[in-house]
Amino acid sequence: MTPEDIKALIRTVPDFPAPGIQFRDITTLIAHGPGLAATIEAMAKVAPGGIAAIAGIEARGFIFGAALATRLGLGFIPLRKAGKLPVPAMGQDYTLEYGTARIELDPKLVNEGEPVLIVDDLIATGGTAMAGVELLRRAGARCDHAAFVIDLPDLGGIARLGEAGVASRALIAFEGD
Repeated sequence: MTPEDIKALIRTVPDFPAPGIQFRDITTLIAHGPGLAATIEAMAKVAPGGIAAIAGIEARGFIFGAALATRLGLGFIPLRKAGKLPVPAMGQDYTLEYGTARIELDPKLVNEGEPVLIVDDLIATGGTAMAGVELLRRAGARCDHAAFVIDLPDLGGIARLGEAGVASRALIAFEGD
């Protein structure tokens, strides 16, 4: 299955969550068994060598991150929404287009200097991904790679990560969003 085949499995929902937004809905991709398998296989092929763990951002990053970690035989580190962890956690606040949010991490899941690949379904402005990178780095991880299924290049997220020393890859792009 080619990247274009995978892209064709992603549904576009106009005017969600606000007028003028073209929402890229990955639920149609993850519901398609061969498409999901091909996506994980493609992500495994572009994953950098030498990583020790995969970190996924709640919630959709859990789907792709955990599957990729399984495929690569690595552990998975969940970056959770605030208040979801039952143990003492570190947190990182970040700004969204529509407000602020926070992700948290159990710092005991990260070993000092451990190379971690951060994974999410989509990168837009890069705010959430940067929060994940900063949180992992504060916990002691070496986080200099990220992988996404979808890039919205007009919003500059991959460039923003690059400025922070994070090499990023996306399987597909939707221009003009």
